[in-house]
Amino acid sequence: MTAYTATVTVRLKRGVLDPEAETTARALERLGFELEDLRSADRFEVDLEAESAEAARERAEEMAERLLANPTIHDYDVEVAER
Repeated sequence: MTAYTATVTVRLKRGVLDPEAETTARALERLGFELEDLRSADRFEVDLEAESAEAARERAEEMAERLLANPTIHDYDVEVAER
């Protein structure tokens, strides 16, 4: 078994209201920053042991699908790195 860190980034799908991002975007624009788009996201780092990076990715994706993300309103990305 090898130790891995899986990083799961969960964000709202395009078209779903994101009040946190809207508020932050307005504040950044008031500070003089020009934005094309801004979306908020949650990031989870999961340390786990698995036979391979692919096995670690599959476990992290299952975690995202079952608990970390709501597939109706969220998209998610999984990155895996060996520790």
